[in-house]
Amino acid sequence: MYLKALSLIITILFISVLPVFADSEKGISSTVVGNGIGIGSALAIAICWSRTHSVLTTILAGILSWFYVIYYCIIREND
Repeated sequence: MYLKALSLIITILFISVLPVFADSEKGISSTVVGNGIGIGSALAIAICWSRTHSVLTTILAGILSWFYVIYYCIIREND
């Protein structure tokens, strides 16, 4: 279970930092990091997917990002 969540986090982080190549007016290519998701969204997505296995709730958790992570920390059951 933890291995699946870890692989999901690594995949999301890898996709979010892929460089976007843009041409400037002088014809020189420069590398620009595109807008990606933050660490809060990636963490919320991994937590939510490991708990619910629902795409809709995982998308909602990704949008809420740190709010979902804090909510999870408050309501989770200690082992």
